[in-house]
Formats: sequence, structure tokens, C-alpha cells
Amino acid sequence: MPAQHRWLLAELPRDRWSDQTLPPVASHWLAMHQGFRQAQAAMDQVIAAHRAGEIDAAGLHPRLIPTLGGFLQHLDGHHRIESGHYFPQFRRLEPRIQAGIDLLDRDHDAVHAHLEALAEHGRAFHQVVTSRAPAGDAARRLAETVDRAAGPLIRHLDDEEDIVIPLMALRFS
Repeated sequence: MPAQHRWLLAELPRDRWSDQTLPPVASHWLAMHQGFRQAQAAMDQVIAAHRAGEIDAAGLHPRLIPTLGGFLQHLDGHHRIESGHYFPQFRRLEPRIQAGIDLLDRDHDAVHAHLEALAEHGRAFHQVVTSRAPAGDAARRLAETVDRAAGPLIRHLDDEEDIVIPLMALRFS
């Protein structure tokens, strides 16, 4: 994230964020993001077990697909609320961050492309497993898609927090 979009972070750096210093909406935002990070970590962990041969594709399915489904649903809804409600409000509240919010909004589009790929490969894996056909290739493709999506998603969450949390804390208090 370019420095010109993170100027509020200088006023309220991450090491000063706590439930006592943040308004409830900012704490909730961070909790939502932490949930996405935890879901990503859980998917990474079960995929690592599969790659290590600890579980086969049939065992991967019940451990990965429910987490993936919830992750996709919650992240899509979260982005819709941000782009449709919060981001326009933030632009009005603090016009100097408009370019940063625009960047975050464009990130939503890029992250959404990963979400679509995850949904597509998740459905394909589910269909193969439930048909009792060999699922190794579908499991590999889904695992690779999860890997590709992780970096951009986590970077987006970090970038968004660097702009949004200080704004909420400094302007909503």
C-alpha cells in the first residue's frame, strides 16, 4: 500500500489498536478480518495434511468444503457491505483518503476473481468426490487455487485495515 494512502496509520499505528481505544465498529471490522485469516489458515492446514498424505481426497472433502463455503459466503457479503455502504461513507467523511478507498474497492474486484475461482474449483471437487470418481486432480486444482488466493486476500485485509481502522478510531470516536 503506497504511503500516501496510509497517512492516518501514522496518527494511530497498529501497536495502539486495542478494544479499549477503538470504537466498536472498528473492533468488529478487525474481528471479521481475523475470522477470514483463521479460515484461510484452517484451509491451508488441511491442504498441507492432504499434500503430506495424511488424508486422502475423500477425507479432505469434509474438512475443507464447509470451511471454504463459509469463507466464500462471508467474504463476499463483507465486501458487498464495505463497497456499498462503508466506502462511500468514508469518502465523504475524509476526502483525503478517497484514492486509498478507490484502491481498496479495485482490490475487491481482484479478490472477487479469486473467490469465483475458489467457488468453481470447490464445486468441481465436491462433484467428483460425491460421484465417487477419483478426486486427486480436482483436489490438487482446488489446493492450488486456495494457495493463489491466499496472498492477495491477506495483503488486501492488511491494506484495508491500515486505512480503515485509524479512520474509524480517529473520526468515529
